[in-house]
Amino acid sequence: MEVKDLPKLVRNAGRFNEVVAVALKYGIAPWLSNVQADWVQSRLRGSDGEKLGELSEAVRVRMALSELGTTFIKLGQILSTRADLVGPELAAELSELQSSTPPDSPEQVVETIMEELGEHPDKLFRSFEPDALASASIGQVHHAVMHDGKGVVVKVQHAGIENRVQNDLEILIELAKLAEKYSAEVAQYNPVATAIEFRDTLLHELDFTREQRNLTRFAANFTENEGVFFPTPHPDRCTKRVLTMDALQGISVSKRELLLKAGFDLTDIARRGAEMFLEMVFRDGFYHADPHPGNLMVLQDEVIGVLDCGMVGRVDEELREQVEDLLIAAIDKDTDRLLDSVLQLGELPRDFDRSRLRSDLVEFVEEYGSQPIDKFDLSGALNGMTAIIRRHRILLPARVSLLIKMLVMLEGTAQQLSPTFNIVELLEPYRREAIKRRLSPQRLFRKLQNSHRDWSRLAESLPADISDIVNRIRRGSFDVHLEHRSLGSIVNRLVLGLLASALFVGSTSLLSNNVKPLFGETSIPGAAGCIVAVYLGFTLIRAIKKSGDIQ
Repeated sequence: MEVKDLPKLVRNAGRFNEVVAVALKYGIAPWLSNVQADWVQSRLRGSDGEKLGELSEAVRVRMALSELGTTFIKLGQILSTRADLVGPELAAELSELQSSTPPDSPEQVVETIMEELGEHPDKLFRSFEPDALASASIGQVHHAVMHDGKGVVVKVQHAGIENRVQNDLEILIELAKLAEKYSAEVAQYNPVATAIEFRDTLLHELDFTREQRNLTRFAANFTENEGVFFPTPHPDRCTKRVLTMDALQGISVSKRELLLKAGFDLTDIARRGAEMFLEMVFRDGFYHADPHPGNLMVLQDEVIGVLDCGMVGRVDEELREQVEDLLIAAIDKDTDRLLDSVLQLGELPRDFDRSRLRSDLVEFVEEYGSQPIDKFDLSGALNGMTAIIRRHRILLPARVSLLIKMLVMLEGTAQQLSPTFNIVELLEPYRREAIKRRLSPQRLFRKLQNSHRDWSRLAESLPADISDIVNRIRRGSFDVHLEHRSLGSIVNRLVLGLLASALFVGSTSLLSNNVKPLFGETSIPGAAGCIVAVYLGFTLIRAIKKSGDIQ
């Protein structure tokens, strides 16, 4: 592929060269060596792989993404939720990616706020700290005080980050197209579709109004739960690039020793925190997708405060039932039902081997089915299931992978507070509730309603469709069109083979009967026909080998 074929890359040529150079330097894209382009081949000669050779591939991928900056760090963080694509080892390594970046200058922050809110921070707030409290890849956080004395935090997007991200996303999608073309191994995981999905996710994250809406929705869902608190946003101080919300005063869940010194019951906090997230999934169908310790705080009276609601997941009724089927089958040790649940969740490869997957699931059930509920390793089971799914190249929807990642992270966070905590014990009531819901009259009635609508549409359209078919048959205009891909080349080869065979047989008959004119005792037409037939035969064999149909 030539550069002229990549108009978007021409616009970002310098950055694209940088991305390719880093990928080759860390040896994380060997398929690039197949790309017939001078700007790739030149960098292959300049790669410095000796110093990185002792590092594992997972570490090199993490280092490369970190060196490439914001967009690629975010890509790594999202891929850490897709163990079905990248494998458990790389997913675990990518979860260690840190997105901290140098903060914008105080002058730049003031300029951004004025552009978004129309006034200087000194007028918008009683006080505003120009120095950032923390800075991540997309934005930075500042302390401020409202005119009524309430403490708030102001999240301000980095200047120019949107343009940089847009350019990187264009490059990323073009790289995905190259990978899909030049790497058969990468192509089976649909890299272009994954890159487009990542683009949409990251562009949503650049819009702070989405996080504002998430905070409002979470607060509404937990209005009756006084043990949970979400920061309240201030809409008149919020835009696409600025988010103002209440400041939380408490101790981060990541600081276990401070929590113990404060006298908190960590086992109770772990249990209530896990119940909160399970209610998000199974009750609300809308959950916080990043429950690591830094995003949770223990406030006064052991209230659990939740931070950073930018990354969320959604569970519709269909997905909830699929997850419940998986959960019920695993707990009941029903291998066949577990197999059906996995097949319903994912997209199967062409060479899928059902019996082999069933054999792997039998081993999985034997390993984890023997564990008692109070000692069940949920993270190990989810990671083991993901490894099986990846081994069989079954592609899970992104929302399923995100949910699995959230549950694994949730158990890890809860066990950091209380090492003896087991989340499976909390899942048991949801299993019973799922079974009750399956048998409920309301669900059966809803299914009947949906079926009735489908049958009604069919009953309404079927007579007209049948009448149209009959009329076409009467007029002689009813045609059946069959399409067979690559049939033309097959027919051509068949005709050429028949022609070569017939010519060879006929020519040998001319030779054996010494048909004139002769050259000595050899029939000239017979000899010429044999030569042409042999040539056609070799041409046919060469064409078949070139197509890869025979080795």
